[in-house]
Amino acid sequence: QVQLVEFGGGLVQAGGSLTLSCEFSGRTFSRFAMGWFRRAPGKEREFVAGISWSGDNTGYTDSVKGRFIISRDNAENTVFLQMNSLKPEDTAVYYCAATEGSYFYTGAVEYDYWGQGTQVTVSS
Repeated sequence: QVQLVEFGGGLVQAGGSLTLSCEFSGRTFSRFAMGWFRRAPGKEREFVAGISWSGDNTGYTDSVKGRFIISRDNAENTVFLQMNSLKPEDTAVYYCAATEGSYFYTGAVEYDYWGQGTQVTVSS
């Protein structure tokens, strides 16, 4: 059974940075593509970033391109989301998700496993 645990959320001022991490256990991490999603208050869950199982391919939603970087360490079974130049509209609960296979998806329905989420709050 796959388990995902996120770390690194918190309160930060606009323009600041945070790095989220997600620890994977229970299966072979390198056989899973990973995604980061977020849900802001009153909004639906949205795709933020994804990374292939090798780490060679990544993708981002338009609103975070150039500010966020997704990466993974297959030796440490961990995926990261480095968030720079944070804006108040980035405030949300952030979730990591895993899908078995080489490539990530932007649709949440494609992911089989989810973490519990970590709160990110950006103050203006």
